[in-house]
Amino acid sequence: MFHRSPKSLLFAVLSLSVLLPSAAQSAMQAADESKDQAIPEGFTRQDQLRGSITPEREWWDLMHYDLSLQVFPKTKSIAGSNIISFRTVAAGDRMQVDLQEPLAITRVVHGDTELKFEREGNVYWIQFAEALAPSVEDQIQIYYEGTPVESTNPPWSGGFTWDKDESDNPFIATTCQGIGASIWWPNKDHGADEPDRGVDVHVTVPKGLVAVSNGRLQSTSHDKKAKTSTFHWRVLNPINNYSVNVNIGNYVSIQGVYDGKFGKLDLEYWVLKGQEKKARKQFKQLPMTLEAFEHWFGKYPFYEDSFKLVVVPYLGMEHQSSVTYGNGFKNGYRGTDLSKTGVGLKFDYIIIHEAAHEWWGNNISMKDTADMWIHESFGTYAESLYVEYHFSKEEADNYTIGTRRRVANRKPIIGKYDLNHEGAGDMYQKGSNILHTMRHVLNNDEKWHAALLGLQQEFWHKTVTTAEVEDYISRVSGFDFSLLFDQYLRTPNLPQLNYSSKGKSVSVWFDKVVPGFSAPVVLHINGKEQRVLISETPKEIALKSRLKSFELDRNFYMTVVTKK
Repeated sequence: MFHRSPKSLLFAVLSLSVLLPSAAQSAMQAADESKDQAIPEGFTRQDQLRGSITPEREWWDLMHYDLSLQVFPKTKSIAGSNIISFRTVAAGDRMQVDLQEPLAITRVVHGDTELKFEREGNVYWIQFAEALAPSVEDQIQIYYEGTPVESTNPPWSGGFTWDKDESDNPFIATTCQGIGASIWWPNKDHGADEPDRGVDVHVTVPKGLVAVSNGRLQSTSHDKKAKTSTFHWRVLNPINNYSVNVNIGNYVSIQGVYDGKFGKLDLEYWVLKGQEKKARKQFKQLPMTLEAFEHWFGKYPFYEDSFKLVVVPYLGMEHQSSVTYGNGFKNGYRGTDLSKTGVGLKFDYIIIHEAAHEWWGNNISMKDTADMWIHESFGTYAESLYVEYHFSKEEADNYTIGTRRRVANRKPIIGKYDLNHEGAGDMYQKGSNILHTMRHVLNNDEKWHAALLGLQQEFWHKTVTTAEVEDYISRVSGFDFSLLFDQYLRTPNLPQLNYSSKGKSVSVWFDKVVPGFSAPVVLHINGKEQRVLISETPKEIALKSRLKSFELDRNFYMTVVTKK
């Protein structure tokens, strides 16, 4: 089934009986205590272990990953190790490390000591010989191997993609957003803790293939006897686990430089042989994207690690400093316009959307998967800001408003906390329209832009919660958006703006809103534009004549209902 050395077989057998009786008893007791915690209906203990900051995760802080793996295309298997460097924030002797089945850990080494461990589903409980003291740095090395899950629909399903290019060469990639990086390598698989000092990735592949990962290429070595090549990549900045990726193929690189407002940024385009001409033409949009986003959001967050576009056998993903691309060198989303306005064909969706995640998702990262909207709502909203910067405000509005056709409004955008649970897919287009509406509620583009820039500076290279994002926007903009966030993020309902007319007046009020909801909106009444603060209490507006026409300005994402 997969490559396994005699030595690893021995350790696989030993791992079945690694716990001493006392350690096993202690581990089982802790597991039983954890099981006593209530698990919401529809979820499992595995969801809880994956999605929460367990005591076995809480006492240690990630500093660095040093991941090494060999990929065997013929058997669709992998084998490798991960050195996890960490700092203790409290004393601890039991560590949770995640690795999803059917992959298996075969050894755990701490200095000169083989550590005891046991498996519970996708979680490994690693037992130290004695408790580690607080405020010290240490490391363990985890050896693992097996046949990883094969993705059936990348990037929406995680795992390895084992494909072939047009010349029948292996074309391989990893994806793991949502399902988690532990689907292909052992790690602390929770968004709240990123390695402060980044990650090193060493990938060994058959001779003739190239392996591309995150950050900068440090070295390439060749083993003539084994007929393999090893590529060493290094990321200096913190990175979320699902952004780490490996891509393998018959790659060639195209080098470039972006001369940005913050200096020169090295660009690399890794494409399959024969794609160079198309790539040089289509990827001219990347410097344009960086220019627009450095205007709206500030400095590209990873100058030290460069920026790469890497061709892959799926649509694309926001892997930090290694954005993957499979949009066929076409504008739009696979050649179509998501907004049905024509504007979406003015840019390559994958380049713009995935590059936006370098700011929203990679620089600012969610602590809990329930807050994925922070990544996707701002990432989608960035598409219209790109259009506004390079084309026009009207076209940007047309694009954002046009995407409302894709919104279902059936479930809240925020998911359930501590369970690795994402909210509704509306976080993309509805999330973008929420931010667009907030901008027009505020009615001050200078303050709105300051909030976007400030979020990136305030939470530079940090993990965040929705509450932190909400509080910051309200504080910097000077407008209390708390109830608007409650309405749009925590309920599936759009605010319903009701109106009724009588004589020479019209009454307006909100319905189907959270208690206390109010917002200033722009109305077009009898051809006259006016800005009105509306709440749940009917507000009467005097007119010069009877009501002839009533419209809510299109930039406010709400429903309008006539009441008799």
